[in-house]
Amino acid sequence: MDTPSSSRSRRRLRIAAVVVALAAAVAAGFGIAHWQMASEMAAMADAPPPAPDRKVLYWYDPMVPQHRFDKPGKSPFMDMMLVPKYADEEATSVPGVTVDPRLAQSLGMRTAEVKREALGGGVIALATVGFDERQVAVLQARTGGFVERVRPLAPGDVVAQGSVLAEVLVPDWAGAQLEYLAVRAGGDAALTAASRQRLRLLGMPDALVADVERSGRSQAVQPIVAPIAGVLQALDIRQGMALSPGMTLARINGIAAMWLEAALPEAQAAALPAGRAVEATLPAYPGDVFRGQVVAVLPEINRESRTLRVRMAFANTKQRLKAGMTAQVRLPGSSESVLVVPAEAVVRTGQRTLVYVVESEAGRYRPVPVELGREVGDKLEVRKGLSEGDRVVTSGQFLIDSEASLSGLLPRGDAASAPAPAPAPSR
Repeated sequence: MDTPSSSRSRRRLRIAAVVVALAAAVAAGFGIAHWQMASEMAAMADAPPPAPDRKVLYWYDPMVPQHRFDKPGKSPFMDMMLVPKYADEEATSVPGVTVDPRLAQSLGMRTAEVKREALGGGVIALATVGFDERQVAVLQARTGGFVERVRPLAPGDVVAQGSVLAEVLVPDWAGAQLEYLAVRAGGDAALTAASRQRLRLLGMPDALVADVERSGRSQAVQPIVAPIAGVLQALDIRQGMALSPGMTLARINGIAAMWLEAALPEAQAAALPAGRAVEATLPAYPGDVFRGQVVAVLPEINRESRTLRVRMAFANTKQRLKAGMTAQVRLPGSSESVLVVPAEAVVRTGQRTLVYVVESEAGRYRPVPVELGREVGDKLEVRKGLSEGDRVVTSGQFLIDSEASLSGLLPRGDAASAPAPAPAPSR
């Protein structure tokens, strides 16, 4: 059994344990607070100290420039120290912004020089070989008749100029030819001329009329010949068919020249006038170079890829170019020397296009609107706004953007208006 004295001893032990635990918690809290205060003091020591002779208007976080603070300290938004904004930076008469060089260096800000170069590297693109649609011959029946014979041909066959495709019986022509020969034998020149004109009005070619005059016999069966050499794309007649006037008999596409079509970005294709020389290489003929010229830049842009179709013509004397082949074409660029900047230096705000020009090594920058031209690789042509030798910012523009927003250099819509200074961050 527990005696009263033993119970009192256990209660005293429990009370002593609770007191020790409370003392340990108080000591731990004091240690944490001391460590946090030391960390903040060290962070404040790392913050860029304000210049002794310059008045500080407020402090801000370059990553969140719209928030201003009235005391230095660590940013509540980013793991970095607040930066001072000096009064003389806003009172300067030269439009521009000033960024602490140490901050710019720590954030990896880079610049590049505006140079004058010849964007003559040319344009290289993939193209597809196709038929020249300007070399098309369509054969139609000039009068009614019947198909007597058809040569063993099919679409896709290559036919020579003047080759016979089919033979057609034309009864109406046979009667008109016999009448002409009878009138001609009568010796009346006026009637002979009128009868001869009737043959032409019936659709007979001059070569057939001359052949009838020379032979003195009618020719009821007429050959259908290919007017040009090329690929037979359609042959719509068969032996025994009845023909009606205007009926399409065959369609031939010439192959003396072929088209190569490439899709180019609109900024590049628009600068390619008709007649510009072009070179092409094909996987089917390694080492061979084909030479042609631009014949047209089609006036319709692909709304999805934002490209224009460029059409180029190439001679095909040996019929080495086949429709459907792929090729790599090179269009020589202009040798004109122009001002260029790296593409990463350009800032597009939605309302205008600008770059940030380095005013001084002390960290002074000025936003300059520019007018751009062609784009070749990672470089952009600058038509207005810059001069040769200027230095522009190519990396870290967000830092200058924040300063420009605070200084009101960017018009409304390009930058958000900055609110009044906020209280200092809590410590």
